[in-house]
Amino acid sequence: MRLGTRILQGILRLITALLNIPIRLKFVILALLLVGGGTWWQTHRTMLEAVGGRNDYDEAMRYIEIKDVIDERFIDPVDRSTLGDNAAAAIVSGLGDKWSYYMSPNEYKAYQLSSTGEYAGIGMAILKEEGGGFEVISVNMDSPAAWAGLTAGDVITSVDGIDLTDKTLDEARKLIRSRLNTIFTLDISKGKKTIEVDCSGVYVSSVHCRLEKTLAGYVQIKNFEAGTAQDAIDGIETLLNQGATALCIDLRGNPGGLDTEVAAFLDYLLPNGRLFAMQYKNGKQEITESDGMCIQLPMCVLINAETYGEAEVCAAALQEYGWATLIGEPSTGKTRYQETIVLSDGSAIRLSTGTYLTGNGVDISARGGVSPDYIMHNSDPSATGTTAGTTGDSSGSGVTSDDDQLIYALKLLS
Repeated sequence: MRLGTRILQGILRLITALLNIPIRLKFVILALLLVGGGTWWQTHRTMLEAVGGRNDYDEAMRYIEIKDVIDERFIDPVDRSTLGDNAAAAIVSGLGDKWSYYMSPNEYKAYQLSSTGEYAGIGMAILKEEGGGFEVISVNMDSPAAWAGLTAGDVITSVDGIDLTDKTLDEARKLIRSRLNTIFTLDISKGKKTIEVDCSGVYVSSVHCRLEKTLAGYVQIKNFEAGTAQDAIDGIETLLNQGATALCIDLRGNPGGLDTEVAAFLDYLLPNGRLFAMQYKNGKQEITESDGMCIQLPMCVLINAETYGEAEVCAAALQEYGWATLIGEPSTGKTRYQETIVLSDGSAIRLSTGTYLTGNGVDISARGGVSPDYIMHNSDPSATGTTAGTTGDSSGSGVTSDDDQLIYALKLLS
């Protein structure tokens, strides 16, 4: 109490002295006060800008206040690291996007090891290194990577001359996946050499076609990886030459793949128009369109809850154009593009930064997936797409199979 009184008395004496000093000294002191105040304001503004502005500053202060209350009042001991991780996870979870999530430093390390980029048909695992390239972590025996001479420790800097320095792991994965059924080159920083990788000899088509007894062409597409579009187009051309009068396209269990493959397949099937677009946070859109050539046949598309990503985009485009009838179960709604963003403490966020829009501008993910025109479930889920064929005539009578969705589609097309 006495200390406070003394401080107050000192301030009063200072004010009295200021009133009695020469005018020039007053200006000097006033200038010092203005400089001091300006410095405080600049520091305050810098703090606000550092956290993103007044709203973010208030949010940060609220978090600190909650943490302080917990530290002071919560009855049990508090692990501050765990508390921080849970708070960060809650922020991302609060977005309401099930494809976005937070990873603690340890969780991110585990994620890196589990998703290092094991590419079907290539046989190598890679990780992004600080220098910008991608280090080969492991190479499978009897794989194109091994045959090409890749070994653990090699750092890949480009693919077919395309620089990887600024690429993320997801982007590098997509670039390599797009060359799975081809011969391509990799530049290696160690020894500054270029090696050739031949994946053409191990390519396995994801497309299966057959002509049903109803004269409908059945086209099963298991994924949309490199080469799928051309395989599907070649298969349909063969079916047309065999006398197919309708098409049943089976996308059940299809996990998606490359948007370029979907675009090529849809361009073959559909007339001129907007097929789909990828939209980003800044409003930028990458629009994909079709030309005027098309296939005019009755079509059905089969989808289920395991139809993902680009396969959903394919089904949605055929439905919007009125080009095909969709049968089966609503798709999963995973049509958003995710990036892994590493934070300064070694933790990371897997965040949706782009989303597919249909030609009419519909966000498939926001809608919860693609809804079939006819919703029906297989009584025997294991029968989905496994039938070796059907029996019956062109009228559809006498058609038999354990795949109820397929049989419904064939009868509808008949």
